[in-house]
Amino acid sequence: MRTPQMKRKDDMAMKLTREQLMIDLYAAWHMARRHKVTKHYVRVFDRHTDRNIEAICNALYTRDYHPEPSSCFIVDRPKKREVFAAQFADRVVHHYYYNQTHRIYERTFIEDSYSCIQGRGTHYGIERLKQHIKTESNNYQKRCWVMSLDIRGYFMHIDRKTLLDIAVGTLRKMASHKVGPGSTQTWGDLTDIDFLCWLTEQIVMIDPKTSCKVVGKPEEWEGLDYNKSLFHTPDGCGLPIGNLTSQLLSNVYLNEFDQYMKRVLKCKHYGRYVDDAYIVSCDKAWLLSLIEPIDQFLKERLHLEIHRGKTHLHEVHHGAEFLGGYILPGRTYMSHPAVRRLRQNVDNLKGCGPAKLYRSINSMLGVMSHFDNYRLSRELFCVEPFLKHGHFSEDMTHYYLNRKTQ
Repeated sequence: MRTPQMKRKDDMAMKLTREQLMIDLYAAWHMARRHKVTKHYVRVFDRHTDRNIEAICNALYTRDYHPEPSSCFIVDRPKKREVFAAQFADRVVHHYYYNQTHRIYERTFIEDSYSCIQGRGTHYGIERLKQHIKTESNNYQKRCWVMSLDIRGYFMHIDRKTLLDIAVGTLRKMASHKVGPGSTQTWGDLTDIDFLCWLTEQIVMIDPKTSCKVVGKPEEWEGLDYNKSLFHTPDGCGLPIGNLTSQLLSNVYLNEFDQYMKRVLKCKHYGRYVDDAYIVSCDKAWLLSLIEPIDQFLKERLHLEIHRGKTHLHEVHHGAEFLGGYILPGRTYMSHPAVRRLRQNVDNLKGCGPAKLYRSINSMLGVMSHFDNYRLSRELFCVEPFLKHGHFSEDMTHYYLNRKTQ
């Protein structure tokens, strides 16, 4: 005899077929293992791929899925952070969730939300800030300021219950919206919204500190900011850095803030990348007057607060820093912290073979091609600043390797 709970599970599972779930999980598995096929945990999973994916499918379809304990460790690059790495099976679920929901969520985002959105990365964010500055200052003819904002310990202070309400509310609201212009289908027609809402709860409400496996020595946590560790957060707060879903859901959480900035405070020239935001205006007094209402909204609605020590006002003729770029009239350089990281990466190449050197330098030059640091490319790589849109050839690699070792 079926219990009421069993009946509820069966009723919820009717719209999503098991066959479709299996197909989607295989697609998620391919994405989760991309660029990681040599990792030990991927090889272990791949020994019995069909059996493992079927087990995930059964757990999801019967609503018995619960994430496994994560591994917690410290990374030092590009700066010291505490990372919670999910088990590979859970990463497959994270990719499945992302594939099913990211287009729905992104339809609600503003154009100037840059994080974890295809085609809207750091370089896009820098270009958008340059456009905002040029528009507001009439191509640098008027005096103009950029106010940069930062949220204190953002990932560690996200209230998971508030996030769940926002995420589920967004999914249910979008269920009746058309998929695109001219389409007759709604998101509710294409996806099982009830299932996605249930899966959202399983992902959001898990406490990453529960039964996590700490990898490394206790002294590795020394020097880590108190506000950047989940072990010091209040109960019910914090998302683990390192999960794909955390990146997506952090955007969903701050979409409330984006809408407030655009619709209530009427900030025309505003943009945000994760917890770093900017506002551009020719009215300096108006920019300063925004700090208190912004802080009040963050505290009351999202249980967050502005990092006052990282709230700065810059006149655009003196330069504005954002996402590793330093924007000046007519040119954009890498910021000083970005240059320091680049120099450290170059130092770490000492002793590497030609193959690794070739790949690493091309990667660095690819990043530098977005900036006007011609002298820096000549200084670091002993080549002329040809490489605005070129690449480091194999002959140059051997030349560079021999010159550095002499």
